[in-house]
Amino acid sequence: MAARVFIVLIIWLGLDFYFFQAIKTVTSNPKIHWTYWIVETVMMAIAFYFFISGKFATANPKMLNIVSGTMMILLIPKLFVAPVMLAEDVFRLVFAGFRWITYLSSSPKYADVTFLISRRKFLGYGVIGLAAIPFGGLLYGALKGKYQYTVRRVKLKFKDLPEAFHGFTITQLSDIHSGSFDDETAVMKGVAMANAQKSDVIFFTGDLVNNKADEMLPWKKVFDKLEAPMGKFSILGNHDYGDYVSWESEELKAKNLQQLKNTHGEIGFRLLLNENLKLEKNGQTISLLGVENWGLRGFHQYGDLNKALHGVAKNDFKILLSHDPSHWEAQVLKHDEHIHLTLSGHTHGMQMGIEIPGFRWSPVQYIYKQWAGAYQKDNRYIYVNRGFGFLGYPGRIGIWPEITVITLEKA
Repeated sequence: MAARVFIVLIIWLGLDFYFFQAIKTVTSNPKIHWTYWIVETVMMAIAFYFFISGKFATANPKMLNIVSGTMMILLIPKLFVAPVMLAEDVFRLVFAGFRWITYLSSSPKYADVTFLISRRKFLGYGVIGLAAIPFGGLLYGALKGKYQYTVRRVKLKFKDLPEAFHGFTITQLSDIHSGSFDDETAVMKGVAMANAQKSDVIFFTGDLVNNKADEMLPWKKVFDKLEAPMGKFSILGNHDYGDYVSWESEELKAKNLQQLKNTHGEIGFRLLLNENLKLEKNGQTISLLGVENWGLRGFHQYGDLNKALHGVAKNDFKILLSHDPSHWEAQVLKHDEHIHLTLSGHTHGMQMGIEIPGFRWSPVQYIYKQWAGAYQKDNRYIYVNRGFGFLGYPGRIGIWPEITVITLEKA
């Protein structure tokens, strides 16, 4: 952790110095210069202490969100404009080289010749104006976007869906990350929106907390309000195992995990741990499977798909709850058993991106092929929920917190 924080701070400091060149181009006012460096230095010192001391794991959510949010709001805009400044510097260096060659071949030579031209003031204004766009977006995302709950509806057709389940509705929630919440009224609004969908079942696809089971203590009274006539079912996500914090002993870590498992039951969810059960309607059934977390890219692979399939008939219609969407292509699609629908989360859509009719983009798409929404391959579907909560950056821009409503239809 210390090494990663130190690297981030070095990058942050380097970007600060680089961005400061644009500020100096626009104004020579020493008060503005000093204000800039005081704000940046104080924030870097707070962030360094906060994360190195381990307070991020136990801090009040509001304090955690203020520190991490301010850090990202100050840092990310500079990443956006650094390529513009770099392009200007490349031009200045090329032009300086051209001037130098011309100078060497000229006669007479002038002692006061300047090879490297100064930065253009209008480009300085442009860089600052460009940085203001992500700055404003990040600020909005932290103040409003993180609780801008959005209901997304999708209809999926299957030829072998049991007739009784035609029109069957699923509300999917994922990645609650209760340790990040700082506004009970806003979260209750999201829960009420989920209940308003009046789906037959509610599925939760992992990451109830950030690190520790105690994070859910203030929120149990909120999430136990979720209701569905045919039940609520859940799985674990990578953050639920307590793998990202230090424990005094393995016994304490195991106790934390057991407490979290108990919490699922206390808020009315049936937690599936590499197992399956039947959902019955009008005498017909579908098989619901739930695996523990299984992911690529260094994530733990606690999930056991074969164990979850034990006792499931080959011709059963199957729905799988699996937190990490990388599991789908790595194992689910290749499996001999035909799993009709997989429901995942995990990516959060990176909590920032663009989604407009006809165009979708998020940085996370360069990491996960299936990163948000529905995907189909070989008559099998996966739906990746964008997440109900947030982690790291305490906000969302363009990728809003999601309540998914899936309607199954017989083709």
